Amino acid sequence: MLSGTFSARAYSFFDTLVWIACLNLLWIAFTVLGLGVLGAGPATAAAQILVRKRAAGDAAPLLRGFAAEYFRNFGRANALSLPVMAVVAALVLNWNYFSGGHGIFPQLMAVVLLVAGAFVAGAFCYVFPMYARYELPLPQYLLMSSRFAVRHLAGTVILLFVSAAVLYGSSCLPGLIPLFSMGAWLYLTGWLCDRFFTANDQAVEQVEPVGQAVPQGAST
Repeated sequence: MLSGTFSARAYSFFDTLVWIACLNLLWIAFTVLGLGVLGAGPATAAAQILVRKRAAGDAAPLLRGFAAEYFRNFGRANALSLPVMAVVAALVLNWNYFSGGHGIFPQLMAVVLLVAGAFVAGAFCYVFPMYARYELPLPQYLLMSSRFAVRHLAGTVILLFVSAAVLYGSSCLPGLIPLFSMGAWLYLTGWLCDRFFTANDQAVEQVEPVGQAVPQGAST
């Protein structure tokens, strides 16, 4: 009995590792297909939709499902991701400028930008898992993910910790980047966000008979 349970858990663990590795390769390939900037958003959306399907026990074909969701969500996902990329680029450029300055004001601005960057990173962790779960107007994803990041600080801290751990592991072992890094980040953050959203929806249902956001299942 114990041996059977251990074998089942070991199989599930290694099956998940293989799935994450395949997801990682697909994300890289489809991001390159979209010339990087135009491919990252749709690839991330497709990945999070498939992560949510897997979390729900839906063993959808990975390659076919990824390609279908990538092209189905190409326009909307880019409309969602490009503003975030612009904000991140502005924060990085300004931080680089002020962090190299001398005096109190430049250093103060560098700290403010660092805090703003942490907030943006935390909010971004929610954007595409929210996109995979709810049918909302595009601007609402950015607004709701920001609100969720503030209202659920414990979850946001966990997501930031996971992101930092993936970055640290990738910096120590660069060989992980083409094999696991992005796939692991997408899987872990998507799985965690799905639990956070489920808990939040259950809490809302206890207060309001009808939620404001309509779950759309595993697709958009």
